[in-house]
Amino acid sequence: LKGIPHETYLQEYAQPAGGLYTNLWAFATHPWGLFSHMFVHFDALHVLFNMIFLYFAGKMFEQFFDQKRLLYTYLLGGIFGGVLEILAHFLFAKTELSGSVVVGASGSIMAIFMAIAFYRPNITVQLFGIIPVRMIIIAGIFLLMDLFKLNSGDGTAHFAHLGGAILGMISVQRIHSSGNLITLAQRFGSFVRGLFSRNKKVRMKAQRTSNTGSRPKTDEDYIIESKQRQDQINRILDKISKSGYESLSKAEKDFLFNQSKNK
Repeated sequence: LKGIPHETYLQEYAQPAGGLYTNLWAFATHPWGLFSHMFVHFDALHVLFNMIFLYFAGKMFEQFFDQKRLLYTYLLGGIFGGVLEILAHFLFAKTELSGSVVVGASGSIMAIFMAIAFYRPNITVQLFGIIPVRMIIIAGIFLLMDLFKLNSGDGTAHFAHLGGAILGMISVQRIHSSGNLITLAQRFGSFVRGLFSRNKKVRMKAQRTSNTGSRPKTDEDYIIESKQRQDQINRILDKISKSGYESLSKAEKDFLFNQSKNK
């Protein structure tokens, strides 16, 4: 994640669309940045590095969890990292990043990586393809690097990294419990989608009612209509048994034909 000083960025670069403003006043007018910043990057190299990291972290994650959990971990990691970056700026008045604009997916990716590192700490990966290292050791190195560089003024949003890392650690606690953080987030997401789905169904039903110019039918209405149709069918069948099919009127024949198609 890049934390670019707001004043410098405005002078030297185009305004970052979707960036996260750590200044509270600026954030108040651009609140969507808390979500959108994790999809925006500073330059091509920034994107490339993050996508490589995401690819390998994501592949390891999917060995144990599904893609839905991966998505929620990514999103919550980015959001929590952004919140921590704003809070750190507010509490510690980091002058080197005063009014900074944060962009990048590093906080989200750190959440994914740390989730695996703390879920399966003894997994061994080949560092540089030749050096076997346990995941928990790599995770510890990443955490120490960010902790030591908090006040470095290197233009990197280290608090956002740490926020994502913390989220990743928490996300695998009580992993099989209904109170697990990601499980709760998934339930909330399903609830929200359900609200939109119900609203859509209500709108469609209202549209159908508007088009027909009548109120919605109740179960009692359907029962009455069904009984009336059946009585009409019985009368027609009785007429056929007594006088033959040719004795039916055109309307009766059409009614009988339509009812046979509906069954």
